This record gives sequence, structure tokens and C-alpha cells, in this order.
Amino acid sequence: MTAEPAPLVPADDPGALKRAYSCFPSGVVGVCRRTGSGVDVGMAASSFATISLDPPLVSVAVRQESATWPTLRDADELGVSVFAAHQGDLARQLAGHPDHRFDGVRPLALDSGALFIPGATAHLVCTVAGELPAGDHTVVLLQIQSLRSDPTAEPLVFHASTFRALEARRALDDA
Repeated sequence: MTAEPAPLVPADDPGALKRAYSCFPSGVVGVCRRTGSGVDVGMAASSFATISLDPPLVSVAVRQESATWPTLRDADELGVSVFAAHQGDLARQLAGHPDHRFDGVRPLALDSGALFIPGATAHLVCTVAGELPAGDHTVVLLQIQSLRSDPTAEPLVFHASTFRALEARRALDDA
């Protein structure tokens, strides 16, 4: 016998909405640049998504109130680092106070200003392709110009308001 599902609640209940959103796992990225004056600027985003192969597009969602995004948006190129499973503390740090986001980190910088977190599973050099207002966030479309990746490295996954590890499962054909 299966239990009856919980009753549906209105979407204007912020707690219920956050709980529902937390059911969907997502990758975690750092979006970073080095300014012309040599200042490293970055932020963490757990709302990263792949969008298109042609043209190569990804997206991140940025809070409307973000004080960091205005400093990033005008960069010639941005560095997007897809965090590896062991980089949870770095992701938290990059989401923390702006004055301490790069404490103890030796980022990898390109001449264009794109900045990367070392040890990430992927590094994407991106330009801003567009911004779409979306409620209390802005969806930022980023066009990938160049990249490197290591698909054998485990990614950092954000699910149910915490970082988690992935589990590899055997394909049904192997059973």
C-alpha cells in the first residue's frame, strides 16, 4: 500500500518553494575575473546549466542584489570553474565575504582577465552573450570561447542545501 502524497501548497510559500528547489541537484561553479588593476573578483553559483552546443552556451542565475555581478559583467572574458567534489570549502569561500573570497587561493589567470580556480573539473573561458530578467534573479547567458575539462574528476554537487557526492551505478545491461 502506498501512502497518499502530501497536499499541494501554493507556490507563494517561500519555504515550500525552497524545499522543492532543493530536490533538484546542480553543479557548482565559480565565475571570476581579474580586473585591469589586478583585483581578483568572483562569486559562486549553484544555478549553473548547460544550454546549447551551437553556439556553445551555459547559464548562471545571479541575484538582482548582487554587488559582485556588476564588476564581472563588463569583463572581456570571464573564467568559469566547475568545482570538483573536494572543493566544497572553496565554493563556500567564494560565496562568502568579497574581501576574503581568494584568501589562500592562487587562481590561474589569462591575459584576457579570465580567472580560474585550480583543481576544478572544467575551466570555461566565456563572454556574456545576454542577460534575461527572471524574478529576483538575472539569468546570464555565457558563450564559451575555449575550455579544458577532466570528466574523470568527480564534480561538486549541491542538493538539499548541502554538498554531496555522486555515486556511479552499473548500467542495467551490466546486471
